[in-house]
Amino acid sequence: MNNVMKVIEASGIRKTFTEGKEQVDVLHGIDLDLHAGEVVALEGRSGSGKTTLLSIIGCILTASSGNLTLAGEQISKKSDLSDVRRRLLGFVFQQFNLFPPLTARENVEYALNLRGWRGRKARQEAERILIAVGLESRMQFLPQDLSGGQKQRVAIARALAGRPPLVLADEPTANLDSASGEQVLTMFRDLAKEENCGLLVVTHDPRVRTVADRVLHLEDGKIIH
Repeated sequence: MNNVMKVIEASGIRKTFTEGKEQVDVLHGIDLDLHAGEVVALEGRSGSGKTTLLSIIGCILTASSGNLTLAGEQISKKSDLSDVRRRLLGFVFQQFNLFPPLTARENVEYALNLRGWRGRKARQEAERILIAVGLESRMQFLPQDLSGGQKQRVAIARALAGRPPLVLADEPTANLDSASGEQVLTMFRDLAKEENCGLLVVTHDPRVRTVADRVLHLEDGKIIH
C-alpha cells in the first residue's frame, strides 16, 4: 500500500494521567499506521487503553508525547482540535447518538452543516449516503421509529457523509442483535472502501475480525503483534 495515503500515522504515542499525587501511564509508545480504504480492528480487554488511544486519534484528548498525523496533517502541533474533528473525522458510537427530534436525513444534514455543507448541497449529500446504507425509504423517519440496526445505519451515514478521510467506530455492534450486527458490519466495511476512507474499529466483538483487513491487539498500553 505504498502509494495509498496514510490517514493515521502515529509514532511513540504516550499518555499519562495524574491521579492525586500519582502519575498513571496508560499508553506506552504506540505506533500505528492506517491507510485510506483500509479497515483495522483494535481489540483489547477493558483497561487496556483502547478508549484513550481512540480519544487521542479522535482529537478529543492530546497525547503526553509522541507524534500524530491524520490525512497528512501534523495534529501534534494543532491548537484547534475541534476544527480537525469537523474536517477529517467521522465517528460511530455504540449508543447511536442521534438527535431524537430530527429525521434520519436531518441527522445527517446536521453533521454536514458542522462541516460547512449548506442547503441543497447538504441535503443531496445526506440523501446520497442514506441511499448507500439502504435507508432510502426511511429518510423522513424519526429515530424512535427506527430499529436498532437502522439507527446504526443512520449513524454510519452521518459519519461517512462528506467523505472524511478517517472514520472511528467505538463498539458499533454492541447494541445490535447477531443478524443486525453482521449486516451492519458488512455494509460498513463495503461502504468505507467505496468512499475510500480509513476505518478504525475498537471492539470486543469477534465478528469484526471477519470484515477487517488487519486486527491489532492492545494490551497494557502497548500494541501486541
